[in-house]
Amino acid sequence: METTKGNILTEETIREDLRYLQLLAQSYPTVAEASSEIINLEAILNLPKPTEHFISDPHGESEAFNHVLRNASGYVKRKVEEIFEDTLLKRQKKELCTLIYYPEQKLRLIKANEQDMTDYYNVTLNQLIKVCRELSSKYTRSKIRKQLPQEFGYIIEELLHESPSVKDTKYFYYNRIIDTIIETQRADEFIIAMCKLIQRLAIDRLHLLGDIFDRGPGAHLIMNTLRNYHHFDIVWGNHDIDWFGAAAGNRACICNVIRLSLRYGNMATLQDGYGISLLPLATFALDTYTDDPCEQFLVVDVNDEVKTDAKTNRLISQMHKAITIIQFKEEAKIIDRRPDFKMDDRKLLGNIDLEAGTCTINGTAYEMTDMQLPTLNPADPYALTEEEEQLMKHLEHSFLTSEKLQRDVDCLLTHGCMYNITNSNLMFHASVPLNEDGTLKEVEIRGKKYKGLDLMKKTGHLVRKAFSNDVNEEEKLFAIDYIWYLWCGPDSPLFDKDKMTTFERYFILDKSTHTEAKGYYYLYNDKEEVIDRILDAFEVGGQHRHIINGHVPVRAIKGETPIKANGKLMVIDGGFSKAYQPKTGIAGYTLTFHSRGLELVAHQPFLSSDEAIRSGTDIKSSTQIVELNDRRIYVKDTDKGKILLAKVDNLKKLLYAYRNGYIKELRR
Repeated sequence: METTKGNILTEETIREDLRYLQLLAQSYPTVAEASSEIINLEAILNLPKPTEHFISDPHGESEAFNHVLRNASGYVKRKVEEIFEDTLLKRQKKELCTLIYYPEQKLRLIKANEQDMTDYYNVTLNQLIKVCRELSSKYTRSKIRKQLPQEFGYIIEELLHESPSVKDTKYFYYNRIIDTIIETQRADEFIIAMCKLIQRLAIDRLHLLGDIFDRGPGAHLIMNTLRNYHHFDIVWGNHDIDWFGAAAGNRACICNVIRLSLRYGNMATLQDGYGISLLPLATFALDTYTDDPCEQFLVVDVNDEVKTDAKTNRLISQMHKAITIIQFKEEAKIIDRRPDFKMDDRKLLGNIDLEAGTCTINGTAYEMTDMQLPTLNPADPYALTEEEEQLMKHLEHSFLTSEKLQRDVDCLLTHGCMYNITNSNLMFHASVPLNEDGTLKEVEIRGKKYKGLDLMKKTGHLVRKAFSNDVNEEEKLFAIDYIWYLWCGPDSPLFDKDKMTTFERYFILDKSTHTEAKGYYYLYNDKEEVIDRILDAFEVGGQHRHIINGHVPVRAIKGETPIKANGKLMVIDGGFSKAYQPKTGIAGYTLTFHSRGLELVAHQPFLSSDEAIRSGTDIKSSTQIVELNDRRIYVKDTDKGKILLAKVDNLKKLLYAYRNGYIKELRR
């Protein structure tokens, strides 16, 4: 007997692995059970590779994000078109798709307009079974069974694996199941279960490339979706890290999270999602900035979507300014206690000349746009006033005790990291720091240098330390501070610019000071040899290997392409956030990796789920083939396949051990 790797089994190999095989025998105690599992695994290995979806930078746009998951980036619509190409009208196919995406809501709408639902139920159930049967063809019955709702599992399984014609003896059996579902008034529940099963089967695994938070109003709603999603992983983005810092009690991150929420007029995630009250900030801002027009702190109005009145907008601007000034003070404290961050140039409040109305940056005095700074003490510019300190204590307590925020951060810690490698695809959010010559840059952390893979691992460990109770207090405090560095530090793989010019953008008139010089990764990310060097450093193998990242919106409207380095790098931030869409010209990308290869789907803006339910409006998407393989990819060609092949090898060794007396079968 040979294993799947071609190694001939011998007494020596069995004796070497005997201890492990004895453990394996506890799960497969007989020849029959071990043989059955080998047969099952071999069958799985020869199924087509299931579809993976890669999405980046949803930035709180929960409706668009959820719709893309429901329609599987247009895949469900394409399948419905294929299955019912000549048998349904365009309007009917659109109605069926909308039902699959939003079954509960669509059924309520249909029932409000239909007098007799019997015919509708009969036709629709048969249509859904056809779609579900088509999508289930890539999976084993066992895997399908695990996805089925318990109350309908047996019935759905019967319908999926039976497709009798009128002449078939099972024709009446099949149709009687459908009729009985309707007669027992369970059709609604059954339709909903089938639609959700179709959604689950359309996307086998979701890879999220970071930046769930900020800008859009529904980051907490995206998290609600992810917590209940069947199979996902995430590489953390810089905006996610900022929220991590806030959840860990980092005051600078708390200020920044609130500042960005106020800047875009989106307080829903803070207030509705996580119960963070901004009333104390509003009270402080009203008292402190009563006569201040706060012109540099007006809400960024994206596509005329800010519907609040002038009085509310003024209050938001005052709150925005108040938290921004506090943020600069809190950041200065971190910079002072962490000189190894080398960010003294970011302490600018102390460079302000109140009489001259200027701020000195790198030796040059620049005119300031705003000199109303009532909480700035020239003698101690980074000290919080008594009122600011009380406000920060309240906000810190609110973030640390928000159960929903801590739950969502725990979910992202469980499912995420700084990088991920799967099926020859290296994923990270923003960059890998590089030197001027394109080689990997060494970054010093607490006296030790790290680069490439080791840097990603180290920063990931530090993030986890910030939430661990198994490290000493000093280590934990450093980790919490380092999360802020990951947000805006020059050598952070999540930032990778020379500086973050938040102060200059608010307060300095000269726009030349607003420039943030990008790291060398962004200069070299179209160079195939540099991308190969990174892939080698991360030990990514395979004939077709890639880097996939987001972070930088691709300006498709200006002819920029997300595909770089001869197809080895894909930047898939296409602008889910409405704030970016005028620059990108699209509303997000999805990269899909199926058994035939890679496809890039570009999405147009999504109106709303209400509009989709009422009118059958879908996201308009265009598909671009990125890479087609010369042969179909099977499960045996994937990372999971390697694990299953190794298991087959070990089971074959176990069979040899049973048949040659090294281990005795345990009859149950």
